[in-house]
This record gives sequence, C-alpha cells and structure tokens, in this order.
Amino acid sequence: MMTPTELPALFTPVSPGVPASAAGAQARRAQLNREAVLSATPVRLLTLLYDRLMLDLDRTEAAQVGENWPLASENLLHAQAIVDELTTSLNVAAWDGAEGLLAVYTYVSNALVGANIHRDVTRTRESIVLLEPLRQAWHEAAAALPAPQTAPSAEGYRGVA
Repeated sequence: MMTPTELPALFTPVSPGVPASAAGAQARRAQLNREAVLSATPVRLLTLLYDRLMLDLDRTEAAQVGENWPLASENLLHAQAIVDELTTSLNVAAWDGAEGLLAVYTYVSNALVGANIHRDVTRTRESIVLLEPLRQAWHEAAAALPAPQTAPSAEGYRGVA
C-alpha cells in the first residue's frame, strides 16, 4: 500500500515530451491534483482511483487501436499500479464481497499484463467491461453516504458533545 505522500503519483497525467511553455501549467495542475488527493476522504480517493484507472484504460485502448505501443504500454503500466493499489488497500475481512472483488482485481491485473505483453486490445476492452460497473457502483455508494461534517456543530464534532 502506498503512503499518503506517494498516492498523488497515481493521479499524475501521462504526458511525455511536454513543451516548456506548457510545463508551468502542468506543474500547477499537478500541485492541485496532489492537494486534492491528500485532502480527500477515503471514499473520494477510491472513486478518484477508479476514475483515473478508467481514463488510463480508455487511453490504452485508443493507443492500441492506433498501434501507438509506447503510449499504450505507459498507460497500461499506470493502470496496473492503480489496480495494485486497489488490491493492497482492500480489507478482505471487512465485508463478504471482498474476496470476490479481490479475485476481479487479480484477474484484471493479469489481463493488463497480458494486454501489454501481447499488445492485445481485447484484454484491455475486457478489463474496461469488468471495471466500469464497479466504478459506477462505488460512485453510487459514495453519493449515498452522508456528507462528512467538517466543523463542530452545536452538538459537538460529529454529534459528540
């Protein structure tokens, strides 16, 4: 599992060969991403990871279709890092479905390795099909949670007087 200070690296855009004129804007964007990640709740981090994972896989698929293998590989490696983080942060003892989710993560991890080694867009597409419903479900679950209370109320912080 990554430390909190390492986690923002998973959200850093893959953009080799950025011109110097865009470097300042990219640095500012990276700093904002870093701050957003470091201040996010665990639920928000999970949804951010899924969003970035799906972005990487969409970019991978487009690069594979266009036979841009270096870009496809770079995005696949980033997607693998996110799946690894999701896997290592999963507490299988916390709920009944965790073992099944772990099996999905393991399968997708192996599929992404195969997609990279064999330049196989079918394995990338299969991973997208497997993960997109999970991304949607996590977003729905996150939206159903009550908003976190950030300041003490008349009853005290989080209702504790």
